[in-house]
Amino acid sequence: MQRFPGARIVFGAIAIACASLLAVGYYLQFVDGLEPCPMCILQRVCYMAVTALALLAVVHGPGATGQRVYSVLVGLPALVGLGVASRQTWLQHLPADQVPECGPGLSFMLEMYAPFEVLKRTLRGTGDCAKVDWTFLGLSIAEWSVICFAGLLALLLFVFIRARPAAALRLEPR
Repeated sequence: MQRFPGARIVFGAIAIACASLLAVGYYLQFVDGLEPCPMCILQRVCYMAVTALALLAVVHGPGATGQRVYSVLVGLPALVGLGVASRQTWLQHLPADQVPECGPGLSFMLEMYAPFEVLKRTLRGTGDCAKVDWTFLGLSIAEWSVICFAGLLALLLFVFIRARPAAALRLEPR
């Protein structure tokens, strides 16, 4: 397998981008006073996992097989985040009469329910998750998160494809 020499740069850029997105989220929470809903918190956890795994890939500096493995490993929480952000975007675009009722916060659910029940209730979404409190260029935070997770997955696919068997190593009929 041929190693993609720019993989460390791509993984580093992914880690920096996710850390920056987390910083924006914390700014909006602690400076602007926007309380994140359970789905937003789950997306933050996905960004944290992507950041940690991408940093691990940067430090490790793997060969071609490792680059493919890291692409998949980093892609898993990004895929989960894309799913959660897509679900939240869908909730935000529901007609007002179809929006679910507001539910308890994540800290309350963690105290009252088992972990899988908390996850199920979080993914189901609440009226809090359907509320759009902030927009940038006409898109909500969830919509921006869909774009960011999709972009991360595209970069990871690029690394996965670039770390492929070298032409000289391919078995060809003689």
